[in-house]
Amino acid sequence: MSTDPLSDVLRAVRLDGAFFYAVQASEPWSVEAVAAKELTPRVLPGAEHLISYHILTSGRCWGGLTGERAVELAPGDVIVFPQGDGHVMSSDPRLRSVPATPGRFPVLSTLPRQLHLPGLSSGWRQSFARQVVEESQARRVGADSVLTRLAELMFVEVLRRYVETLPPEQRGWLAGLRDDAVGRALGLLHGDPAHPWTLDELAAGVAMSRSAFADRFTTLVGQPPMQYLAQWRMQLAARRLATGSAKVAAIAETVGYESEEAFSRAFKRLMGVSPGAWRRGT
Repeated sequence: MSTDPLSDVLRAVRLDGAFFYAVQASEPWSVEAVAAKELTPRVLPGAEHLISYHILTSGRCWGGLTGERAVELAPGDVIVFPQGDGHVMSSDPRLRSVPATPGRFPVLSTLPRQLHLPGLSSGWRQSFARQVVEESQARRVGADSVLTRLAELMFVEVLRRYVETLPPEQRGWLAGLRDDAVGRALGLLHGDPAHPWTLDELAAGVAMSRSAFADRFTTLVGQPPMQYLAQWRMQLAARRLATGSAKVAAIAETVGYESEEAFSRAFKRLMGVSPGAWRRGT
């Protein structure tokens, strides 16, 4: 049984909170956002990662990574900084900026540092931008949950658009997802991660020879199939350790390990700490 790997991964990458800032500015203006790692303790304490993005609802402006060439944004455009890099937004790329001061995973690591998606908030997504503005200003009951889900929806749309526009030479997990054979193999692995998969079985499942499949998977995804499977199992296990009270032995079984000891050794090798230490640290 196969599954939709992107949806499967997104279930493990949940947004825990969101902050929206509605900005109205007249020329000239320029503001620099520092790296997300500096903002996270103040904005979302305890968060593992902070993603910054901007939606332009009207007018025009420029945006880009600090110290690099900016791109021009038109109404409906979205610009995203998946790795949390410092960036600049301005009415003119030649303006000097001042810092802004606001009131680990395959999907993130495979994305570029900057994504400019023209027209992403056009069409039905225009209502998204309006909803964000309304919710962030009105602060109705449940606004925090609504804003978080809206941010998550936009993140999913960004990923889908990015996958659809990947150039043929692109490498990484998302490029593998788009490939017919590798994408089907990822679907098999995500469909039943606890299954005792072998390279031969996966290759047969996508109608390729063992060596050709292994080479293609490694070239596109950046690691061999069995190594990818091991890391995904640990991601699943880490989430279950952090969000539930199941015993380690039970979690080990759900991700394909016959013994708690073997699972604990694998977990510590890949995650750097024991399952118990991981649970205590979350």
